[in-house]
Amino acid sequence: MGLLVNGTWQDRWYETRDGRFERQESHFRNRITPGGETGFPAQAGRYHLYVSLACPWAHRTLIMRRLKGLESMIGLSVVHWHMGEQGWSFADGPGVIPDPMGAAFMHEVYVRAEPSYTGRVTVPVLYDRTRNTIVSNESAEILRMLGSAFDTVGADAGDYTPASHLAEIDAVNTRVYDTVNNGVYKAGFATTQPAYEDAVRTLFISLDWLEKRLSRQKFLVSDTLTESDIRLFTTLVRFDPVYHGHFKCNVRRIADYPALWDYTRFLYQHSGIRETVNFQHIKGHYYQSHPTINPNGIVPLGPILDWDAPTRRQGDALHG
Repeated sequence: MGLLVNGTWQDRWYETRDGRFERQESHFRNRITPGGETGFPAQAGRYHLYVSLACPWAHRTLIMRRLKGLESMIGLSVVHWHMGEQGWSFADGPGVIPDPMGAAFMHEVYVRAEPSYTGRVTVPVLYDRTRNTIVSNESAEILRMLGSAFDTVGADAGDYTPASHLAEIDAVNTRVYDTVNNGVYKAGFATTQPAYEDAVRTLFISLDWLEKRLSRQKFLVSDTLTESDIRLFTTLVRFDPVYHGHFKCNVRRIADYPALWDYTRFLYQHSGIRETVNFQHIKGHYYQSHPTINPNGIVPLGPILDWDAPTRRQGDALHG
């Protein structure tokens, strides 16, 4: 994350008000549709996805790209895990995939799309190479686009937002986003004790709720994998390695929740998800890119977690 102000890079990790972390809205909010009535038609080879393997918001879109078999239709670039003085970069490193149009930093992609751009520079970014602009930098909307927009041009089968459960999916997403996905950031970037404690208490109330819910059912909504599971997973998989210690969300580990830990490992072990998880990028980014939290940039060796241990959810196909 960073900020471009009048063409000058500002090294600003986050913003707070009264010690409370505030996430700003995304700037680019266009949509790809099968028929192209928005100006962005679903076409193979036209779009490019920029992600960080460390970022949970980008990770959710990478999972959907994989589950829908869009690798040959939508190109991919992966930034370096370390966010330095100019934000996300394409510096050489394991797992990095450079920008095919030659950008050295992610902010160059934004300015290429909109020369007068002033605002946050974030990932994921879904880029239109035909119009040379950004379609969207809002992860939730990119996730939903990838889940259905390319179905008529050869995407793999799979409906992750079925109409019969859409209202419940949206309701679960709303609570999980505010209290869990964003909740860990509210705790980690709080600058006052009351703001931190409020965020952590709210976070663990929701984790307790999720534990009860997932002790009764295999997935968050209905009996099959949905968008809600993908959105929750990218936070849960980072929780014990990063958020528990680095963001001080240490009331309990996910490994201390029988149902949540079983569920997290079950999703991790799925062949369409496992390949998108990169703990080197995850731990390297958080522990080395937040000097106000971890000024020495030391990356811990642990925790040691058995991600491949059998789960009680095994035995049924992931898709129900």
